[in-house]
Amino acid sequence: MASLFQSLPPSPPEHLMECHDSAVSCLSGALLAGGVAFLLHQRRSCTPYGRYAVGGGRCCPARLAWLLQEAPAFLVPLVLLLGGSRRSPQTTGPTLLLCTFMLHYFHRSFIYAPLTRGRPVPLPIVFYAATFCSLNGFLQGHFLLHCATFDLTWLGSARLAAGCVLFAVGMVVNVHSDIILRRLRRPGETVYQIPRGGMFDLVSGANFLGEIVEWFGYAIAVWAAPAFAFAVFTACSVGPRAYQHHRDYQRRFQDYPPSRKALVPFIF
Repeated sequence: MASLFQSLPPSPPEHLMECHDSAVSCLSGALLAGGVAFLLHQRRSCTPYGRYAVGGGRCCPARLAWLLQEAPAFLVPLVLLLGGSRRSPQTTGPTLLLCTFMLHYFHRSFIYAPLTRGRPVPLPIVFYAATFCSLNGFLQGHFLLHCATFDLTWLGSARLAAGCVLFAVGMVVNVHSDIILRRLRRPGETVYQIPRGGMFDLVSGANFLGEIVEWFGYAIAVWAAPAFAFAVFTACSVGPRAYQHHRDYQRRFQDYPPSRKALVPFIF
């Protein structure tokens, strides 16, 4: 028995479980700045993947691309979680919130990716997305596991409850909208059709709306700079794409519903 315990791997060095405030601040600031820069870029041109892809470059099959670019946001926090973190009643809340973050990316990597029927994705887009997901996965995981602490009344917090409800509603809208989009095509088809049903009856970018609601719910529940920075980045990156899809649908289909908005029901 003694030899068994001697063969167990040593615990992670203590410095790996310390909170690195400077790294958290820098990455959070980079997320905010990157979000604003991406928003300004998309006002001038569309990000070249999906229906806006430019032919001629090297591409990755859609299913493999989504797996490669989304999985790091699940795997990096998982490694941090399994590699060692502070264990106390005050860290139960942050750990559970990290699991909600990981739930989204588990679905995106291992359920959505194998089912998608999208177009091949340019390799640079896959690389940039994977890099982003790796850094953001580290930021959210490190902050929640090694920096954040909740008091013992965290479970009864109205803010936590509201954030979790928003997260759940957003994820349901996002997943349901993806199912509607996937059912518009048979395997191998690339033709576009008008999506109908669910939140698509109100907005063209229902999947994007769900993702934005999801991450702002997460940010409200966490109530910290890294989570809000990620929510803002999400809105800046997928919000313009919803508007671009809306304009594209209007150009493609003369019978496109005139009352349907781009992203925010009844408003925008």
